[in-house]
Amino acid sequence: MLEFTDTNFSDEVLGSEIPVLVDFSAVWCGPCKAIAPTVEALADEYNGRIKVGKMDIDNNPDTPVKYHVRAVPTLILFKGGQPVDQVMGAVNKRRIQGMFDAVL
Repeated sequence: MLEFTDTNFSDEVLGSEIPVLVDFSAVWCGPCKAIAPTVEALADEYNGRIKVGKMDIDNNPDTPVKYHVRAVPTLILFKGGQPVDQVMGAVNKRRIQGMFDAVL
């Protein structure tokens, strides 16, 4: 699983040739911990087709503000440098797969 930061966001996410899922989370967030195994499994399952990574909102305050992240976990799917889908909360695997399949 990749780690996105305010510093590498532009190159890793906005400049990516393939779609990117950013999991905006925090170490203190219970629902973030609950969804983590699902996100990691999907990162493996879609490896090479969709880039998946986390961004700690406490250590990287600029990017979450720019994308109006108001709660964690928030998952935002980017394609071509633009957000194309977003969900908040500990959603199930099928919901995330639906996001992925819509952009592939």
